[in-house]
Amino acid sequence: MSRIQPPARVRGTQDIFRGEQRRFARVLDAFDRVRRLYCFERVEVPVFEDTQVFARSIGETTDVVSKEMYSFPDKGGDMLTLRPEFTAGIARAYISNGWQQYAPLKLVTSGAVFRYERPQKGRYRQFHQIDAELLGAPEPAADVELLTLADQLLHELGIAEGVTLKLNTLGDAETREAWRAALVAHFTAHRGELSEDSLTRLEKNPLRILDSKDPRDRPIADSAPDIDAYLTAGARAFFDAVTAGLDAAGVRWERDARLVRGLDYYRHTAFEFVTDRLGAQGTVLAGGRYDGLVESLGGPATAGVGWAAGVERLAMLLDEPAAEPLAVVVVAEEAGLEPLASSATAALRKSGIRAEAVVTGSLKKRFDRAVKMAPRQVVTLKRSGDTLGFQQRGSGAEHDEMAAVAAVLNAAIDPA
Repeated sequence: MSRIQPPARVRGTQDIFRGEQRRFARVLDAFDRVRRLYCFERVEVPVFEDTQVFARSIGETTDVVSKEMYSFPDKGGDMLTLRPEFTAGIARAYISNGWQQYAPLKLVTSGAVFRYERPQKGRYRQFHQIDAELLGAPEPAADVELLTLADQLLHELGIAEGVTLKLNTLGDAETREAWRAALVAHFTAHRGELSEDSLTRLEKNPLRILDSKDPRDRPIADSAPDIDAYLTAGARAFFDAVTAGLDAAGVRWERDARLVRGLDYYRHTAFEFVTDRLGAQGTVLAGGRYDGLVESLGGPATAGVGWAAGVERLAMLLDEPAAEPLAVVVVAEEAGLEPLASSATAALRKSGIRAEAVVTGSLKKRFDRAVKMAPRQVVTLKRSGDTLGFQQRGSGAEHDEMAAVAAVLNAAIDPA
């Protein structure tokens, strides 16, 4: 008989286990604690949407839509896409469910997202994000709150040191139109020196040339006009209010005048938290204000600002958390006491005590197996004539913990 070839993991996916899973869980636990402090509600949105949700919101000309989305026709002929990010799905849900009645609406979510791109350090084809959005709040204070939440999350995780908040303004519609025209004129004058990708962007998405990594583009991008020369008084006041709010909240930031978002509905604040600890893939959290997004999906004009962060990238910055300690192992060293060991273990767990039972294998080796599990105490069940009892051995348990375990076991062994 030929040997069956076992299935391989699909390229760009991962199996998260033990140390990696503990880091992963720590990110999600910290995110949940911090979002509760800021009174953000949790929302769940579908893993797949109508393809147009992402094509309209992310932009037909972006790499995500044109190259990276997992899209497929379903059996009914509808074109669906696995979500490449969360914001578009949340905006669609906001419209579909009439959530504008609850505005301003503070929402978070997390889960798997999908992009077909070359796998590399901290980047997978199925990866995971945490996401925070504030809809229906046009004031600079909303931007400050989201950035403060992100900063507190990084401190909660113990990774804020070495992570820098890069901040820029994209101005209002008038600012952006004037700056865009100036950029097009600048890049057109250097058309013969631009890379092929930037020539395509010049026609469809000229702001993206500013963050090109191609060496041919860098001198031209670096000499392009800054947005500050085109800021309206209102746009400047908005950015000043955001930076003043961050200063008041104790959030450190740096101005990055080349930080952009290519799509027209982005307004005012754009930001990234970056580090040099992950090599070239240095962005760990990014976002901005998208006041035109809901409208672009057919909804009412709605202000919005949000951010997303890769769970894998945040987890890579963490030291491996210690495994959760095991409090008690209950051992049945005598034949016939196995059911009692199982019921005693169940009683400990119902009392909130983390416990395991050793009820299989050689009677002589059960205690040794229990010790190898490194619990704070080992409980051995005993029979003396018609009397049942137990013996506690504790190497890391405090007196109060030993007493609490003893009380549970006494009740389990002799319910009367």
